[in-house]
Amino acid sequence: MDKQITGISSMATRQVLAELVAEYERRFGQAVTIESVAGVAALRRVQDGEPFDIVVLAADAIDRLAAAGRIDPGSRVDVARSGVAIAVAAGTPQPAIGTEAAVRDAVLAARSIGYSTGPSGVHLSRLFERWGIAEAMAPRIVQAPPGVPVGALVARGEVELGFQQLSELMHLPGIEVIGSLPPEIQFITLFSAAVCTESEQHEVAQDFLTFVTSSNADSVKHRHGMEPGEVR
Repeated sequence: MDKQITGISSMATRQVLAELVAEYERRFGQAVTIESVAGVAALRRVQDGEPFDIVVLAADAIDRLAAAGRIDPGSRVDVARSGVAIAVAAGTPQPAIGTEAAVRDAVLAARSIGYSTGPSGVHLSRLFERWGIAEAMAPRIVQAPPGVPVGALVARGEVELGFQQLSELMHLPGIEVIGSLPPEIQFITLFSAAVCTESEQHEVAQDFLTFVTSSNADSVKHRHGMEPGEVR
């Protein structure tokens, strides 16, 4: 058996990767350890040359690593896609969110809004600008610190309405996911992976990426609120 494969990812893919790692190890006997941290921290650590075999991040972050020469461009694969969902504290009223207008009304009616520093948070910020409510909402917006799930703020009652990728909300206790953003304002984040240039076992690392992008991994992704990276 080759030595352990090491990797780093953002928190959004933590649970799906944990299950896929366990399945890969069971099937092939190859040890894999993936550290999941805030996306900005993961990006920085790979940019700084920390020795990982693989990295799994939002596609735009992988683009930046490719431009910096920190990944093998030929190894890149698309792992999963994830949309933005909305959550409230368990047992509290659930606003209508079926249309863009309904979501805007729910946002304006909420005493506080939570979103992340990641792609979903950037999307919400731009959406509020487009709606012309960014200034009015500013005092009521709570941005979750990097690595802290928005759902945790919702569960503690720190925010009334929380927005984050479904994969990061669906398994948290103390909250209820009331649905995804309607199609007209939905934002899908594509998560990609690649072998890092610092890796000393490119072939083994690439084998793992082949597994996590195979049809064998689809059911795991669905269980964690994600879709395969490539439409099949």
